[in-house]
Amino acid sequence: WRVELGVHLPLMQFGQDAFSLRRLEANVDAARDCGFAAVAANDHLVFQTPWLDGPTALASIIGRSGELTLATTISLAALRGPVLLAKALAAIDVLSEGRLVAGLGPGSSERDYRTLGIDFGERWQRFDEAIAVLRALLRGQPMPEHLRYYPVPSDIALAPGPCRRDGIPLWIGSWGSRAGLARVASAGDGWIASAYNTTPERFAVARLALNRALQDRGRGPGGFPNALATMWTWVSEDRAECDRVLTDVLAPVLARDPDELRG
Repeated sequence: WRVELGVHLPLMQFGQDAFSLRRLEANVDAARDCGFAAVAANDHLVFQTPWLDGPTALASIIGRSGELTLATTISLAALRGPVLLAKALAAIDVLSEGRLVAGLGPGSSERDYRTLGIDFGERWQRFDEAIAVLRALLRGQPMPEHLRYYPVPSDIALAPGPCRRDGIPLWIGSWGSRAGLARVASAGDGWIASAYNTTPERFAVARLALNRALQDRGRGPGGFPNALATMWTWVSEDRAECDRVLTDVLAPVLARDPDELRG
């Protein structure tokens, strides 16, 4: 087994830092120069603090990213819709010469759904259909039949398509529930777990459960990749400064108990 590190682009308003291309590029330069493996963008339409659009930000740093893998962790497939999302993902893959991994999820924020006037209770049904349509578009496969939420014509083709002939790897986000891992095993090319909604012990148990789900579907678990996102990190030599950032900045932004995040 091998552990590789990636970094998220700074898309959220955090303290007094202003949004700028220079800020994004500085993070990518540091990740590249420190030997990191990937740079990623996560996704919200609205949040407790201003949030820069993820796919746009990821596209903006392609030229600075060297050989780094680019990833969405995650992209809101059910909200963005599979056709527009496929178009954006294919463009990033083409411009990066095949370095994109598409992490997908329905999203856990009801506010994002209310913003678009979509029923939050439909998120899983919409997500499953969005994955099927996305895969068909990105791999040039026949469109699924009997589409309910995203009625895409059967003769539509994505042009330009992804750089790679087998399409873009689709990694499915799940906190590790039985239903979520079953979805990863049946529809995913990889699993993205939530780092601040798990522990090492719970992740190990979930990974074993995923291995069994893969085997039940005739898929070998060996080599099936996984990732953890997002691990919030603040580096300081001053313990009091770390506690201040955790309690006064991070916890309010995430609407979480500081003690839940501390570990």
